[in-house]
This record gives sequence, structure tokens and C-alpha cells, in this order.
Amino acid sequence: MPLLQYLRSFQRDYVLSHPNIKNFSTSPTLSPCRTAIGSPRSTIPGSHMAQFVEFFKNVFSWLSQDLEESMKTLHRKILLLEVLKDDVHEAYNHGKKRKRNVEKWLIDVGNNISESKALELYFPKELFLEVYESIDIWMSLMDDSVLSIGIYGMGGIGKTTLAMHVHNKLLKESTFLGHVYWVTVSQEFSIYKLQNDIAHVLKLYFSCENDERRRAAELFQAFKERGRFVLILDDVWNQIDAEEIGIPLGMNGCKLVITSRSSEVCHWIGCQKIIKVNTLSEQEAWELFLKKLGRVELHPRVEGICKKMVKRCGGLPLALVTLAGSMRRVSDIHEWRDASEGLAESCMGRAGMEYVVLPVLLYSYDRLRDTMLKGCFLHCSLYPENCHIPRDELIENFISEQLVERSYRSFRAEIDQGHAILNQLERVCLLEKTSNGTDVKMHVLIRDMAIEIAKENPRYMVKAGLHLREIPDVQEWTEDLDKVSLMDNTIMEISPGTSPKCPRLSTLILSGNPLKRIPDRFFVHMCHLRTINLSLTKIQSLPNSISDLEDLRTLKLKFCNELESMPSLEKLKELRHLDLTGTSIEEVPKDMDSLTNLRFLYLRCSKLKVLPTEILHRLSRLKVLSLPIHICVPIEKVEALKKLEVLEGRLNSARDLNRLLKSRQRDKRLSFYRLSLSSKRYRDFDDVHILSCKRAQFEDGSIMESSSCKDGNLLPRDIQELIFDNSGLSSCLMDDFPILNNARDLKSCIIENEDKLECIMRLSFSNDQQSSGAPFQSLEILKLGNLRNFIGLFMWEAAAPLSPFTFSWLKKFKIGHCCKVKKLFPQSLIHNFRNLEELMVFNCVQMEEIIEGDKNEGGNSISADITFPRLLILHLRNLPQLKSICKGLIVCDSIRHILLEGIKKIKKVPLYLKLLNGQPSPPPSLILIWICREDKEWWESLDWDHQNANSVLERLVRYFDGQWWMAQDQPSNFGSGPVDN
Repeated sequence: MPLLQYLRSFQRDYVLSHPNIKNFSTSPTLSPCRTAIGSPRSTIPGSHMAQFVEFFKNVFSWLSQDLEESMKTLHRKILLLEVLKDDVHEAYNHGKKRKRNVEKWLIDVGNNISESKALELYFPKELFLEVYESIDIWMSLMDDSVLSIGIYGMGGIGKTTLAMHVHNKLLKESTFLGHVYWVTVSQEFSIYKLQNDIAHVLKLYFSCENDERRRAAELFQAFKERGRFVLILDDVWNQIDAEEIGIPLGMNGCKLVITSRSSEVCHWIGCQKIIKVNTLSEQEAWELFLKKLGRVELHPRVEGICKKMVKRCGGLPLALVTLAGSMRRVSDIHEWRDASEGLAESCMGRAGMEYVVLPVLLYSYDRLRDTMLKGCFLHCSLYPENCHIPRDELIENFISEQLVERSYRSFRAEIDQGHAILNQLERVCLLEKTSNGTDVKMHVLIRDMAIEIAKENPRYMVKAGLHLREIPDVQEWTEDLDKVSLMDNTIMEISPGTSPKCPRLSTLILSGNPLKRIPDRFFVHMCHLRTINLSLTKIQSLPNSISDLEDLRTLKLKFCNELESMPSLEKLKELRHLDLTGTSIEEVPKDMDSLTNLRFLYLRCSKLKVLPTEILHRLSRLKVLSLPIHICVPIEKVEALKKLEVLEGRLNSARDLNRLLKSRQRDKRLSFYRLSLSSKRYRDFDDVHILSCKRAQFEDGSIMESSSCKDGNLLPRDIQELIFDNSGLSSCLMDDFPILNNARDLKSCIIENEDKLECIMRLSFSNDQQSSGAPFQSLEILKLGNLRNFIGLFMWEAAAPLSPFTFSWLKKFKIGHCCKVKKLFPQSLIHNFRNLEELMVFNCVQMEEIIEGDKNEGGNSISADITFPRLLILHLRNLPQLKSICKGLIVCDSIRHILLEGIKKIKKVPLYLKLLNGQPSPPPSLILIWICREDKEWWESLDWDHQNANSVLERLVRYFDGQWWMAQDQPSNFGSGPVDN
């Protein structure tokens, strides 16, 4: 349906029928808007654009009173109106060409109505109030005369959420070519810190570290080279001089957006457009509360109590979400009344806390009631503001500091309890999930609240991530301190003779500082210190006073790569956790065999020369053991560690793995593992935390050496990652590892440099692997590289069926340098790959077809359309014999990026282009088509089903030089593209 026709329908059905909008037909100021909607070929004069936008803001304000009945419909209408406003405004600015451009634009919009999925980028589901602000922000961003925009409102109102949605939308727009940058400023502001943060997002390295003027000039030049860009500074508290920082605010194409709690800050900075984010109305607040509460109907008496509590939140989204999270699954009216009273009481006696917001947050904290949960929550505040904290790291800290209570059971039980704690804190909105799913973060207000709580009991001093160059003054090191966090600062040294008197101090965190040395007497008056974290420092040696800390339980020195030696550990009988990963020690610490209570031992040190095996014999309580990959651990020593549940290191061969797995049938099973099976050559491990890893990598003939084992090659049943690299695989992977038929948790498989391998699995009626299960039913990532005899995924020995679940969850498939492969997928099995998101095929010199067509009785290929409902990325590169991608058309509305190079025998790219109003339309999600510059003539000569197809797609095409190659070992980066030269 053409857009103006759609708007006329909207006017008739929703606008003119609404009692508050009857003056639309008589308003003289809105006559041009009325005319545009009322006639088929009219446009809106630029002089009336403001009235047009303001009118529809009012429309939505009135209609929002009926929010409960028409929210979904409204969202769609709002988006279409917003698109109309932006593009009409742009068309108007083109002067004489206005009419032609507007008409062309209307065709494009008609062709892309399905792009209304962008609604959530404009209008977050939970904050309907942002409709109005997002209209103003977007208009200003598209207006070349507006160079700076200020968004302000009280804490917790949703400024950051609003700005982040605008940021995400801008990344998908071609206007700024992806030059959209986000920097969080925060309360602890300095020019030096802000310059560092901006340089980080620009990937700029300063030539002069300490000269702020020269740094500003370098930032200015870096921005200038990018041309058009948007810089978003979130959470600005102080006056900022853009010139001092290095932001070219007056430059054409430069856009600065800031968020702040103060309108004064916006005025100080000179924002040309200042937008206030208001609180939710009572109705909007009630809807948001009910949604987060997860319940549709409430008892009338409970509903009355709820409405009083919602009213106490003052329309603040953060407060509403937090309150609802803390009241989930509460049904007893007594508990509701108690909660209401508690909420009122928590407003009292909290000096310094922000009015209305923090009392609600404090009440959520008070409702935890479990001291263990409270302790874990407060521990998160030790990290810097806006820090993404790895869940595995937090859980390890909880266990090491005995904040969990299941140490008497298994290590796996402790891990599970740690995840349960974090999940509970997320559910009550005291922690937030991050986009990667492996980290958590604290909202700045919640962290402020936690730090405020920890000023009393327990007593914390938190100065993390503030770019401190020295430790706090001695008067701040009070005797009642329990924990001190100075992580992620720029502290290089501690003055000689410094010895804070903190007899109660249990935790000291100095990680992430360029600290080189600590005075000998620094720890003398910290006699009850239990945790020291010096990870990621430049410490060269530890003070001798550390050897006298008899209560010390955790010592972390991870990635202290200048540390070459350790003092005596003989007195540290209580030590449970020792992490020397990435240090430069060549010998294990003296008297380490006296650490009989040690549970965690991380010794991944690349310079360690030898591991005395008698030490492992003494450390019988070890639960976690991480060893350097260049040292092969004797299997009999590992077998003797009966309590071991986590192992990282190298075994000699697959035979050793078989032996280990059999022994673990009697003892505790391994909960997490990262094992290299190799007698000679090896690849180093990555830095993924061992507590989230279940991986085995077979290398250097390790399978061949164990092929005589009567039990075959065994694998842990819960294995998640497999790597084979010159391991000696035979012609079929499943022949060597029939146990893969039952590997239900396998997520990733990488196979490289296996000269004998011909296929992944054989298909025949006589083969047990077809009748007993569905291999690879959970596999998400498959990478195949440099397999010189590889023919295909499957080898048919009869017309045998394949389980519909095999490869059914595969998301990323990458194959390269497999010179004998001619056909990638048979068309009959495409349904198995219905969840494929990324497909990359490169340097397969005999590849003829990507999807092999089915044959009819006469042996001829059948042309049939194929659907990939989730495919996002398609890369085909250097396939000189490729003649066909697919016999029919590929229907793929989800596709975002296509890269084609060196496939000149292809005459037709079978991408389905939907016809809208008789014109072909690209898939709604398609962003870019990358074509090698040398193949430009080939691309322009391709055959399409519609004569206008090439011109329609041309606006999405970018050409790149043939020498460029896209991060082939990182499928997650396939969506990025080369610089357009």
C-alpha cells in the first residue's frame, strides 16, 4: 500500500474518529499537512514541517490514552510517520528537485514497508514516552544546521536507553557511514580521561601521552579524516570544552549528542537543541510495572497496594523496573502490605541519596534479606563504573572469598550456586545482562547505592577506574576498612615507607595499574588480609612482608608479565587460590608443596621450565589445575588428584585422554576442561575463562598414535568444542569418533590440515550412526580448512535418510582451501540448515555448485526455490569453477551482507527480489553488497529476472580492492566490511 494512501487510511480510522482530534479538519495552520495526506501526489511544504511533526506528536499523545487497546498498531503508525517526516524534510532541502525526489522516495518507501521492524530502534517497548523525544532527536540529527544535541533528565529516567537506541539506529543508516561513537563520561571527569576514552573508540594511539593540547590536535585530525560522524557522550556531569578535548564541533557533518542530569550542562556546552526526557505518566508507569511484574491480573486489594507503590516511584522507569523485579512471584496480600510499608520506611534516614529513586533501589537491596546475596551484590560494586564484569570471574571471586556456601559439596555445585546468585540479582534488576550474555554490569545509580551502603558495614573504599596516579592519602586508610578496590587506575608506584594501618582489611584489589613495586612494609599492618589481587600490573617482585600474611587465602597475579620470581610461601598455609597465569616465572615458587589447602592453582606460565611432579602429589585437595601447554602433564599424576574437577593442560595423546576419562568414572567427573592432545607440536590456548570451557584439541598425529586402542577414541559426553589440526583423522570423522553420535552439547567443531579426511559422516542403511541418533544436532559453528581430499559433508553409500535434527542448529559454516569439493549442500537437505546465519566459502578451486539441485527421473536438475529464513551473511570468494549458486531462487529476507569475488562463471545471482508496485525490492534487511573492484564489469553484466534489479541494488554495492581479506578466522566479524576506496 503506498504510504500516503496508508496515511489517509490512518487519518480516517484513527485520527478523525478520535474525540480529541476533531479540529484537524478545520485547523488553517495544518491545511498543508491535511492536503498532503488527502491527495495522492501532494507534498508537505518545508515551512509547515514543524507543525506537521507537532501535530502528530499530539495525535500520539491523545491516542496513548487508549494505549492498552492499540499499542501494537500505534507503534507501526508512529514509525511510518517518523519515516515520512525525515525523508520529506530531506527532500525539501533539495530545492528545485523536490518534487522528483519526493516521488522517488515514495516509491522506495512503498517498496520497504517491511522495514518497519526498525520500530524498536525508535521506540523501545518499555518506554512509550520516548516516542516524542526520539522524533526531536532524529529530526535534529538529520538537520545539517544542528550540530549539537543535549538530552537531559533526572537519574534513571531513560536518557541512556534513549540515546543507545538512537546510536543503534544510526549504525544502520548510511548517512554517517558507521562513524557513530559512544563514550561514557561519568561523574569522575577529566580532560585526560575523556581524551583516552574517545581515542579508544576511534582506535587512535596518541604520539604524546601527557600533552593534552597535542592529544586534542590528534583527536581533531582523526575526526576530520572521518568526515561525517556522530559522537555521543553519555552521562556528562561537568562543563566540557569541545575544543580542549579535540572535538571539531563546528565542522560540517560533525554531530555531538550528550546526555546529562542537568540542563545547565547542556547550556554550558552550547547545545543547539536541548531535549528534556520526562517521567512516565501514571498510566504508562502502571503498564511498565505490570509488564515487568510478569502478571496480567491482580486481586483488587493487591492492585490498590500496587498502585500506591507505583505512585511512589514518581514515573521513573529504573525505579519501576527494580521494584517490579523485587516483587515477582509475590501473591500473599500480607507480603504486599509489608512491602508497601517497607518502601515508605526506606525513604527515611538515607542522607545523600537521590530523592525518590534511591529509596526504591535501597528497598530492593533490603528485600534480598539473604546476607550471602547482599555480599555478592556489594562485591560487584568493587569494579569500575559501567564495567562489563565477566560472570565467570565474579563466580570465581565469590568462591575464593567464601561468599557462597556449598564448598562442602562439589565445585560444580559452587559454580551453579554462583550463576543462581547472579541470575537472582539480574531478576530483581540489581544487575543487568550485557549483549554478549557472558558479562553483567551495574547501572550507575545502583552502583552508587551499593557504594553508599558499603560506607557503613561492611566498610569499603572504592576508587576504581578513576585514573588515580597515587594511592589514597593515609587518612583514608581507616582501621575499620573491610575491602579496598583501586583497580584500573594509573598508579605506578607506592611511596617507600607506606604502611596503612588496616587490621580488619580482608580484600585489597590493585589490579589493572602500571604498578612496578610495593614497599616492603606495605602489608605489615594488614595482618588479616585474605585476598590480594595484583593482576595486570607491572609488578617485578613482591615484598617480603607478603610471606607473613598467614590468613591469606587468595593471591592473584594474573598477567603480571614482568614478575620473574616469588618470595617464600611456606607460612601461607591457608592459601586456597594461587593464580600465576601469564607471569614470567621460570620455576615454581619455593615451598609451594607446603600449600596443602590449595584448591585453585593456575600455572599457565610460558617461561616455566619444569613442573616438579612431586608437588602435584602433595596438593591433593586441588579442584582447579591449569598448566602451561608446553609442559606435558604425566597422566598418572592427574589421575591421583581425586578431587580435581577443572583441568587445563596438555596430554600426550588420545590414549591418555581415554585413560583419564575412565578414571573419572570412579572419581569426580571433570566439570570444565581445556585439553590439548599432542606429543610434539601445539597451539596455545586462548584466554577464554576455563570455567566456561569444555574443549579438546587433537593435534600432531595424536589420534593416529592411539588408533590401536580397543575402546576407540573417547570424548567427554558433555564436550562443547572440538579442534582437529593434523591429528591423523581417517577418511571419515564419525568413523574415528562414533561417540559423537551422542555428543548432545557439542557447539563448535574446527577441522584443519587433515590430509586423509573425505567426509564428516557416511550415510548408509547399515551404518549404526543413522539408526541410533542425530549427530551434530546442537552444533552451531563448523569450520573446515585445508582438507586436500575432502569431498563433502556427507558420503552416501546408499540412498539413506539423514535425521532432520543433524546440523539443525548450525549457525556459522565456513569452508576454505578444500580443493576437491564440488557440491556443498544437496538441495534435499537444505531444511537441515534452516538456522544457518553465516555461510562463507573461499578458495575451493573445484567448487561447481553451492546447492546441488535434485534430479528428476531423467537425471536432470530440478529448479526449485530455496528459503534460508535466518541467513545474515553470505561470502563467496575465489571459486573459479563455480557455475551455480542455486538452480532456483534463494528467498532470504534476513540477509544483511553479501560478499562476492572471483566467481566470474556465475551468470546469475539467484537472490529473490520481491515486487512492490511492479518494481523489484531488495531484501528488507540487506545493508551492503561487497564486490571486488576487479569484478565490477562482471557484476554489472549479471542477468536478473527484472530489468531494474541492478539499478535497485546499486545503492547497496561497495567495491573493495582484491588484496583485502575479511577476518576469515572470526566469523562473528563477517558483517564488517572493507574500507571503500
